[in-house]
Amino acid sequence: MKTVIGGLLRLARPANLPTAVADILAGVALTGIFFEANTELFPIPSVAYLVFASVFLYAGGVVLNDVFDVGLDSVERPERPIPSGLVSLGAATFFGVFLLLSGIVLAFFVNQLSGAIAVILAFSIVFYDSISKKHGFLGPLNMGLCRGLNLMLGMSVLGMLNQWWYAIVPLVYIFAITLISRGEVHGNNKKHIIWAGILYALVILGVVGMVAFKTGQIGITAPFLMLFAFLVYRPLINAHRKNSPENIKKAVMAGVLSLIALDAALAVGFSVWWYGLLILLLLPLSILLSKLFAVT
Repeated sequence: MKTVIGGLLRLARPANLPTAVADILAGVALTGIFFEANTELFPIPSVAYLVFASVFLYAGGVVLNDVFDVGLDSVERPERPIPSGLVSLGAATFFGVFLLLSGIVLAFFVNQLSGAIAVILAFSIVFYDSISKKHGFLGPLNMGLCRGLNLMLGMSVLGMLNQWWYAIVPLVYIFAITLISRGEVHGNNKKHIIWAGILYALVILGVVGMVAFKTGQIGITAPFLMLFAFLVYRPLINAHRKNSPENIKKAVMAGVLSLIALDAALAVGFSVWWYGLLILLLLPLSILLSKLFAVT
């Protein structure tokens, strides 16, 4: 990965990209399309456009995050592609903007609602990268909003947003992860870890309530939620016991990748068991990529 192409690939955080795909697939399930009589009319082309739109938007966001962080990274993470000189600041900026614009264009191929959500998401991403991440509350809220909008992007596949408020689940969850990440470099964030644990519990209860109220499919949702709880709480507890940057980084990484398990739980509660498993298969892919590329 010593080439410019390798550096650009590292900037795009490949290990995180399957989580963006999972958001879209979960959002599609939340439309209730699996409970319609004509499930054979599943809009595969539109879903594919939204999947790639989401991946490009996410990748563009993390690339531009490194662009805005070049000064800080030159001190704390000099090995990153831009401060190390592997990728020029201009090339990284062009790459990030190109990815964002590509994501917006692909979303408009589906319908105007999807395109509009993609535009709002792109602006929210840039606002986080450039301004809000510097603030203790606004930063996590902004990051959570981006994930909520990504779920809504999947929900927009049919050109409507009947249950837009479901997006509060990823919003709260990503807010919690972003709180944890505040101590990733220096440690000493036990209070944030406790709050994150509480927010994780609220997310789980929220999914249970949504599924119980709307579909009653708690039986098939429960195993997915138990897997999710195991994946996120184990490293979180370790990070609280030994509040070191290494353990905090592991808790953040687990939180990011486990979003796939959360999306699978959401999806299976509003669809069928095999669809949830399909989303869950993105998790080993993401874990494999995390061995090759940085998650945070």
